[in-house]
Amino acid sequence: MDREVPAAIIFVATTGCTWRQSPPVSGPSGPTAHRRFTEWTKARVWPRLHRLILDEPGSRGEPAWSRCAIDSVDMRALNGGT
Repeated sequence: MDREVPAAIIFVATTGCTWRQSPPVSGPSGPTAHRRFTEWTKARVWPRLHRLILDEPGSRGEPAWSRCAIDSVDMRALNGGT
């Protein structure tokens, strides 16, 4: 079940459904997935996991995304701008 819990959490996060609306085919019940999500949030699992995912390319000699910054502004110039 431990492998199915992250899938259920990702399903809820990406679809916008409620915990109770998550389909049972995703593994655990909605309340179980929510309880595990809450426990992992309190244990600060998500920031550590995010950091591991961002640093993984750097461990292979590729750019480490956690050390990159992307900045962009995209504005439409009405009537050609000034």
